[in-house]
Amino acid sequence: MSLRRLPVIPTLVVVLAIGIMLRLGFWQIDRMHEKEALLSRYAGAQTMSSEVPWPDSAAKADQVLYRHASLDCVRVTGISTMAGQNVSGDSGIAQIADCGLADGTKARIVLGWSRDPKLAEWRGGRITGVIAPGPRLVASPPLAGLEANKVPDPSGLPNNHFAYAVQWFLFAGVALVIYALAVRKRLAAGPPRG
Repeated sequence: MSLRRLPVIPTLVVVLAIGIMLRLGFWQIDRMHEKEALLSRYAGAQTMSSEVPWPDSAAKADQVLYRHASLDCVRVTGISTMAGQNVSGDSGIAQIADCGLADGTKARIVLGWSRDPKLAEWRGGRITGVIAPGPRLVASPPLAGLEANKVPDPSGLPNNHFAYAVQWFLFAGVALVIYALAVRKRLAAGPPRG
């Protein structure tokens, strides 16, 4: 058996593919640690009772998710619905108001929860609540005669990056084993007959 018969280009392709898969596995490990830190920050935010200003950009919203805030809705530009849950976990409809604020920015407000799909009537005013992804301000107490919507909770956010890392490492291992078996078979077959 001679290593001179080892196919160079296929070997380089497999080595490159395995290297990429290993890099993706380690990247998922890094993402797992980042997500753990993020979830820890979110859990800490839930324990804070002090209010933060309503964020005026998506980047600022990411820094204050799950914190308490309040704002003044000076004009309601629309009301819509989406699937939601109440504080007991019952499924129903969350009523959402799009608001214009005094400084010209906008905000989405989860007014509350209902089983009735009829749009709530609400003309704006002062709202307090919890900042949810979107960002949306989940009103607490609920508004427009609605029931309380489920409080945003980051504990349900998945952190499955470790599973993804294991998958990439397994893919790399399987690729290595399959290629090693193919090369072994080729080398054991001897030189090509001609």
